Order: sequence, then C-alpha cells, then structure tokens
Amino acid sequence: MPHKITLTGSATGPLREYDRYVAFDMREKGSPSAPKGLKKSTFISYTVFVAKKAFNKTGLTKKSIMHEKILIQGEPTLDIPIDECPGEVGVICFQITVLPNKKDKEDNEPNDKKEAKQEASAAQQEVAATKQEEKPAPTSQPAANEEKQAEKVQTEVKETPVQEKKVEPQKKQITNQPKGTQGLLSFDEIIVPEEFLKTRPNPQKTQKVIDFVKRTGRLDEPLTIEKESNILKDGYRRYIVAKTLKMDKVPVMYEYQKS
Repeated sequence: MPHKITLTGSATGPLREYDRYVAFDMREKGSPSAPKGLKKSTFISYTVFVAKKAFNKTGLTKKSIMHEKILIQGEPTLDIPIDECPGEVGVICFQITVLPNKKDKEDNEPNDKKEAKQEASAAQQEVAATKQEEKPAPTSQPAANEEKQAEKVQTEVKETPVQEKKVEPQKKQITNQPKGTQGLLSFDEIIVPEEFLKTRPNPQKTQKVIDFVKRTGRLDEPLTIEKESNILKDGYRRYIVAKTLKMDKVPVMYEYQKS
C-alpha cells in the first residue's frame, strides 16, 4: 500500500517549469518533542511535483505561490533525479488546494451571520450608552466645591513638577556574535534560492568554519539576508554549517529591497 503525505504552507523557493509538470520547494518543522532517547527533528525540506494541468486550475502564478497558503496531498518518491529534486524528500502531488486566508473567510461569510454580528455590536453600544447616562450628577454645592479645590491642587502640582534625572534608553547589544551582525534570525525562517541549492561549497573551507564554530560557539561572519522576505543573499557556506551543527538561530545582516 503506497505511503500518503500531506503538506501545508507556502513555497520556499521559486517555481520551476518542465515539459509536463512544475516543481517547487516546501518546508515543514518536525515535532517539538521526541521520544526519550531520540534526537529532536528540526525541519524537513520537500520538492513537490505537480502536473501542469492541475497547477493551472488553481490560478497560482510564479509570484503568488510564494505568498499563498496551499495544501498538498500526494505520496513520497525517491525516483526523481537530484538536480530536479533539491529537497530531502520528493512528493508526487495528487491534489493541490489553495487555502483561503482570514479576510476571504470573512468576505464569504453568509449575510445572516454578518447581520447578527452587527446587531450584537449595536446592542453592546446601546448598553454602554445607557450606563453612561445613568451615572448620578453631583447634587450638593459643598461636594462641587470640594471637587473644584481638588482640581486646583492637582493643577498646582502639575505646574511645579519635580525634577527627575533623564535616563537614556540603553541600546541593546548583540554579544558574542561576529562583526557586522544586525540581528539573530531563526534558521527555519531563512529561504534559500535555487541557484544556491545547485552549488556545493568547498569541503575544506566548510570544515574550517565548522571547526571555528566548535571552538568559539558562533559563526565567523553573519549571513546576508534580504529584509522582509528572509531570502538568503550571501553566506551559503555558513548556512550549510549552521544546518550541519543544528543551530537554532544564526547572526544576520540585512540587505534592503531596491524600490
């Protein structure tokens, strides 16, 4: 009986087109805990293969597939050449579905439910207005005079403020990180472009970085990441080292998108 697999999320890399099918990469985190005695899994990368006819029916494009949340149902395969399957597991897609976001769900909500919510909100506003009107007004002249005196005292206090020492906010410093580090980013959030996945860093240079991390507990240089999209722009060797050593967070410096 064939194994079945279900994936949920967005594409982590660009769409690749072939003769009769398209392919893209996805990533899913492992379980946060593992049975006693076993190592905790981090994440698994997948390469999904979808027939062009089925893909076109979804209305997805090369740009939108990076942002839309999709559901993939299929079965794993190990028969795809490695140059077409950079992910750790290949997935033959039998069904692909674009999942609606929260805004779409609200727009598609039946009118009777929308009206019920509006009526409930209006009722709450009426109750609040009624309570405001029911607040008792001052009835005696002495009480009003006492309130005026209290306001006068408060005004005098405000006019003669006590001098306080100005405390300048301390800037947060990222310690024990390489020079140029602008922040720490979760390893799982980094998106690696296809051109990096096709390369193989020099093993000797990679081993030197691994030895440096084992000796110092940190990378020797930060990874360059595109701000907002978290796409890796430079430092693929150190990305491989961080993956090999199972680092949860890595030092990064940001490159902003050109407008």
